Amino acid sequence: MKKQLDLEVIDDDNPEWTDEEARRAVRFDALPDSLRRKLRGRPKAAQTKERITIRLSPDVVSRFRATGNGWQTRIDSALRDWLHTNQGSGIG
Repeated sequence: MKKQLDLEVIDDDNPEWTDEEARRAVRFDALPDSLRRKLRGRPKAAQTKERITIRLSPDVVSRFRATGNGWQTRIDSALRDWLHTNQGSGIG
């Protein structure tokens, strides 16, 4: 069941716009290209990765997570390095 919005709650972080603010608003498609690109975020990569589920040992995950943002990419890189060094074993 969907949670109903409580319209009586005042959101201090995102208050309701005044009429003046609504009049000054600019449509997204009217913004300069450079600003639209920034607001949209990072462009899609030419080669996307495949989303999978994998089970790893807790110590492996905690060590990679401890390295900060991008830890999943570092796991991908470690696996790629392993494939490169073990290419002669018939894998990769």
